[in-house]
Amino acid sequence: MHLGAFSISLAVKDIGASKTFYEALGFSEFGGHADQGWLILKSGDTLIGLFQGMFEKNMLTFNPGWDQNAQNTDGFLDVREIQAKLEAAGIALTERTDPDGSGPAHITVIDPDGNPILIDQHR
Repeated sequence: MHLGAFSISLAVKDIGASKTFYEALGFSEFGGHADQGWLILKSGDTLIGLFQGMFEKNMLTFNPGWDQNAQNTDGFLDVREIQAKLEAAGIALTERTDPDGSGPAHITVIDPDGNPILIDQHR
């Protein structure tokens, strides 16, 4: 099952300090709005999301329908299909989406070690 573009979403205390730190590691701003408390940084194909005041914990993030450049991909697995597959496999979701909906939506699961995984479809 392909889940789309991958990034790590970091819960940060000071988005400016975090941005400066990751820029020193070779990342550059790719998207977002620091004044809204979120930025996406990129280095090669590696994406890091910085989120101040939005999440309690760091999490893995997947974006169905997007590649690593936030460009639409063809023939992607809709988040509702992913939800159905996960539930059929006995995986409990902590956030669900309307299975009859369409378009942007997200679901969240927790891995066996307590790490949240966000599957966030923007299209």
